[in-house]
Amino acid sequence: MIKKGLWKKTGAVLLAAALSFGLLSGCQGTAGSGTPDGTPGGSAEEKKGEKVFYYGDTTFNAENDEADVNPHNGYAGWACIRYGIGETLFRYSDSMELEPWLAEKYENVDEHTWTVTLREGITFTSGRTMDAAAVKECLEHLVTEHERAKGDLKIKEITAEGQTLTITTQEPVPALMNHLSDPYGCIIDMGAGITEDGNVSGTGPYKATVVETDKGLTLVKNEDYWDGTPKLDTIYVKTITDGDTLTMSLQSGELDGAYGLPYASLPLFENGSYTISSVETSRSFFATMNYGTEALRDERVRRAIAAAIDKESFTQILLDGNGSPAAGPFPASFTFGDTKVEAQGYDPETSRKLLAEAGWKDTDEDGYVDKNGEKLTIRWLTYPSRQELPLLAESVQATLKEVGIDVEVDCTANHLDIINNGEWDIYASAFVTAPTGDPEYFFTTHCMDDSSANRGGYHSDELEELEQQMSKTFDAEERAALAEDMTQMILDDNAFIFASHLKMSIVSGKGVTGLEAHPCDYYEITVDLDKNAE
Repeated sequence: MIKKGLWKKTGAVLLAAALSFGLLSGCQGTAGSGTPDGTPGGSAEEKKGEKVFYYGDTTFNAENDEADVNPHNGYAGWACIRYGIGETLFRYSDSMELEPWLAEKYENVDEHTWTVTLREGITFTSGRTMDAAAVKECLEHLVTEHERAKGDLKIKEITAEGQTLTITTQEPVPALMNHLSDPYGCIIDMGAGITEDGNVSGTGPYKATVVETDKGLTLVKNEDYWDGTPKLDTIYVKTITDGDTLTMSLQSGELDGAYGLPYASLPLFENGSYTISSVETSRSFFATMNYGTEALRDERVRRAIAAAIDKESFTQILLDGNGSPAAGPFPASFTFGDTKVEAQGYDPETSRKLLAEAGWKDTDEDGYVDKNGEKLTIRWLTYPSRQELPLLAESVQATLKEVGIDVEVDCTANHLDIINNGEWDIYASAFVTAPTGDPEYFFTTHCMDDSSANRGGYHSDELEELEQQMSKTFDAEERAALAEDMTQMILDDNAFIFASHLKMSIVSGKGVTGLEAHPCDYYEITVDLDKNAE
C-alpha cells in the first residue's frame, strides 16, 4: 500500500514534469519569468543589467505561523532571517557552535549578568546606526510581544552604553546567548516601527519592499550592507505549498531555486543542470498525544500506537532515504542525540497485546478494535505545507489499521484553529528541536506545564524538576546528560512519538551560487547568493 502510494505520487510528478517540458519548451527564456503572484515581471529589470532572482518556498504562510517578517510575531523571525532581512547577535557555524555576527563577543559576568559587545559600523536599512541603545529597544519590545522569547530570556533589565549591552536576567539562563540567536532575536529598528503588513527594518543584505502573506515577498539589495556587497538587485520569493507545482516551476525555469521540494521530486534534478545542497538537521517530524482524549490517557494505548508506527519504512520508502528514523527529538550527530536513548520500536504484535490488555478488542470482527461498543478511532491532525507530513499520515494510517486502529486523517492549513478547539487526538508536526544548538529549547517549548507548544497537555512532575535543574546548569556536559534523562522520560511516557529527522535540501538552477542548506534550517538567502548568466 505504501509503495503504491509512493509510485502514484512519483508518477504524478514525472508526468507533470513531462507536461511541463512539453508545453513550456516553446516559451522558455531567462529563468524567473514571474513575480510572487504569478504575473509577468522581471525581464525589464534584467534588460537594464540588474540581477533578478526567483525563489520558491513552501514555508512563508500563515499556516506555518510565518505571516510576515516581523520577528516579534510568532515564528515570523524565521522568514526574517531566512530571506536575508534580519540578523542576530550571534549565529551558528556548520557544526552548530556560536560565532560572532552583529556582536563581537560576550562575557558571562555572573549567573545573572551578561555583557555583549556590538560591532561598530552597522546600520539598519532605515539608516539608523545599530548601537546598544537600538538593540535594547528591540529586545525590550520583543519580550513584551513574544511569549516564547519572554519565557526563554527571562530578562530583568537591559542597560546600554555605546556599543556595550548589559543584560540582567531574573534567574540564571545558561543558554541566554543561544536563545538570542533564535530567529526571534533578529535585531530590528524599533524607531522605524513595524508596518501594518509586518515589514521591518533589519541589518541584513536585503530589505523587503513587498510582504504578502501566503503569496511571497519582494526583496531589494541593501546598498549599505555592512558585511560585503549583495550580488542580486531584486529577489522575488514565491510561496508555493503544493510540491508538484513547486517542482514544475523550477523545471520550467520560472524559479532559480527552491526549498521544500517533495523528496520524490529530487531525482528529477540530478541531471547535472541543477545543484542540490543537502544537510542533516534537527528538524523532527513527530506526533503529540492529546491527553484530553480519554483513550490516550491509558499509557498502554499510547505505547500500542508507538509500536504500530513503522519509522524505517516511512524514511526509507516514502522519504526515499532523505531522512533518518528517530528515537527522540535530537539526531544522532548531537552529543545528546538519539544514540543515548531508547524508544519503542515497530512491533505490531506488542501493539495488539497492549490494546487487548487495555480492553480494546475486535468484538464485531470488522477489522478494528472496539470497547464498550465504540471503535478506537484516532483523529490524526497535520498540515500540508511540509511535504513529509501527509506522507507520514499515509504511512501511519496503513500500519495502525493492521493492528485494528482506525485513523481519520485531517491534513489542513487550518490546523492551528483545530488545535485550539481540541477536536483532535494526535497532532503530527515538524519542528527544529535544537535550532540554537542547545537541548533545553525543545523541552521548554513542548513539554513543560507553561510551554507555548504543549499542545496535548502533557505533565510530568519529574520532568519539571529536571528542567528546573537544567535551567541553572551552565556546564555543557551536564546539560547534555540532563537532556538524555529528560528525553528518556518523555519516551517512556510515549507522550510524543518521533518518526524521523529531516535531511534538508535546496535545489538551484544553472549559474546559481551561494544557496546552501544549513543544519539550523534558517540561513538561506545571504550576501553570497548570486546568479550568473550562462
